[in-house]
Amino acid sequence: MLIRHASHASWIRMKDADSLTVPVFRKIFACRGRVKAASLEVTCDGVYEAQLNGSRVGDFILAPGWTEYSKRLQVQRYDITSMLQENNSLEVTVGNGWFRRTNAPWTGTQNPDEFLPAMLIAALHIVYEDGSEEVILTDDSWEVSKSTVTLSGIFIGEDVDMTLKMEYEKAQTCVYPKNILIEQEGPQVREQETIYPCRSFRTPKGEWVLDFGQNMTGYMAFEMDAHAGERLSLSTAEVLDRSGNFYTANYRSARSQLHYICREGHQSYKPRLTFFGFRYLRIDEAPENFSADQIHAIVLHSEMNRTGWLQCSSPLLNQLFENIVWSQKGNYLDIPTDCPQRDERYGWTGDGQIFCRTATYQYDVRQFFRKWLGDMRAAQHENGWVPEVIPSLTAYNPGGAAWSDAVTIIPWQLYQTYGDISFVADMYEAMEKWIAYIPTVSKTPYLWTGCWTYGDWLALDAPPDYKPATIELSKRGYSNDDLVCSAFYANSVDIVIRVGKLLGRDVKAYEELHGQIVSAFQKTFGGRLNTQTEKVLALHFNLAESPEKVAAALAYQIRACGMKLQTGLLGTPYLLHELTRYGYAEIAWSLLLRREYPGWLYSVSRGATTVWEHWDGIKPDGTFWDDDMNSYNHYAYGSVADWVFGEACGIQPLEPGFARAKIEPHPDRRVQSMSAILDTVQGRIRSAWKYTDNGIRYEIETPVQTEIILGNEKRVVGNGRYIFGE
Repeated sequence: MLIRHASHASWIRMKDADSLTVPVFRKIFACRGRVKAASLEVTCDGVYEAQLNGSRVGDFILAPGWTEYSKRLQVQRYDITSMLQENNSLEVTVGNGWFRRTNAPWTGTQNPDEFLPAMLIAALHIVYEDGSEEVILTDDSWEVSKSTVTLSGIFIGEDVDMTLKMEYEKAQTCVYPKNILIEQEGPQVREQETIYPCRSFRTPKGEWVLDFGQNMTGYMAFEMDAHAGERLSLSTAEVLDRSGNFYTANYRSARSQLHYICREGHQSYKPRLTFFGFRYLRIDEAPENFSADQIHAIVLHSEMNRTGWLQCSSPLLNQLFENIVWSQKGNYLDIPTDCPQRDERYGWTGDGQIFCRTATYQYDVRQFFRKWLGDMRAAQHENGWVPEVIPSLTAYNPGGAAWSDAVTIIPWQLYQTYGDISFVADMYEAMEKWIAYIPTVSKTPYLWTGCWTYGDWLALDAPPDYKPATIELSKRGYSNDDLVCSAFYANSVDIVIRVGKLLGRDVKAYEELHGQIVSAFQKTFGGRLNTQTEKVLALHFNLAESPEKVAAALAYQIRACGMKLQTGLLGTPYLLHELTRYGYAEIAWSLLLRREYPGWLYSVSRGATTVWEHWDGIKPDGTFWDDDMNSYNHYAYGSVADWVFGEACGIQPLEPGFARAKIEPHPDRRVQSMSAILDTVQGRIRSAWKYTDNGIRYEIETPVQTEIILGNEKRVVGNGRYIFGE
């Protein structure tokens, strides 16, 4: 889509409006004749809803989405041909959205000019049957009024007063950049499914609560009869406390409420300019005779086609698989967020790269990531540093091994899954800039030392007597920060070498650099790989001098601590892979099947319907891990699904995009059957196994030449369906 007309329009605003005002802009116009075709190009500095003659324009919820706003602001084009009448009224309501959220960079400054008001830019293009054309641009002929939405924000929720009457005044043109306007790149956020309450109850405190049975991202919707001035007030929550009462402390400063003042008569409503992360709704105030069957929930996420399915004989594992899917849906809302509910909802790059492989297996996320990687390139600093949050609304500390390394890891994974070289070609310059930045801040040649890092975030390996200086240090685990940074440095350089060769670049200098990094790593850290994560990273990035010995030590360490993992965000995604790679698949399965803390099935046994941020977000006694940082919809640990696809069921690409494949399952008798379906760009791959009285039966379907390895026997087959065993 080319931006044909909007760039010629003027930005308009409401005169003297403050940063919290939610205006509605209006243009009344008449068509000059019979319309052949018509379109609307529109965007804003927030999120908008457009209505033409009382009907919503398009299905894009929370348009124009979240981008690196200082450089990129998407413009949407809608076909409005069928919506036009002889006389028309176009109304566009603009809320704060991500652009003017409560913790935006300018919030709290002393300069009132930095409190940007709601602004709109738009163009209507009408082609008449007689061949003439008309373009209507935003200018001072448009009108503006305060809308019925009296307060709106990503964290706030929405306040609505349907008794208000619009009082329009002349809109004011204003100066704001237009060179940031770009075509729509990402998939649209849309309403995906409807969920109804599974129960309505009173808590011990007497609160009226609705349970939807599923933690989700979206909003509530209702339909009712009421008198003017009556109120419906709703609060959201993910969990109940140990006594069964409504719990919102983990939302921190996010109010996350809807307050609706009714008009007279029959009415229906759903939030127009915000979203929520929730499972429970508390009815704080309601009109007389309001009932639970008058409200439902609508799930939102970016448009993505489902491509991967896991199923097995274990109900707990099946629930885990569903939880991982729901966490991807809940956090793939225009950008890959860490969580959808509290006062954060950032595009953390570390979480993004950790989950990327699983994401590409469960859904087709090509366009989703293409847009986000565009924002990553735009956000990268001139010196090469990649912020740990994209879009870079907040950047905490320069550096960030494994977070900033998303600039290499994510495009490489996208290339591996989809075989589209443009993902790495588009990012190659950014990759080179990133690895060139690291030596400028490191204290040690050929390593990455002495810099800020999040380390192995949330690792469980600190000794009992460890007393960190800050709370932040306590969340980073006990792995050597310099080792962690240097391992990811080596990996990023290795990816640059691989991509450079694909693109026909001279990579000799990078190959020499990588050899020097490996040598320095082995000399400095090789003899003291202490934590599980240190061993896992050395193995996964091929940095260990004696990998078999390191793998054996890792297996011993896991057994010695009670067959449990101690890894954090950086070690956990690779842990089961490396155990399986070196012959310890039984231990990998034991970790996956663990029902006690810490283990993937612990949260499932506690009733989780999405993946938790902390293994013990809710402790066995019903208390909470923490009030401050305790999300119950956090997909990072859901990365284990890529092990289930790739090792338990054994589906792996031998060439990018699964042009050739390998299927080498690793079954375990504790799970009687398992199947994985993966719709690749080549076609469907299915790998299933089942224990029988006579052994194991394997069912395999592949669209490409595939190596099938079952035990010690290897077969090469072509497109087809195959059965092995009894």
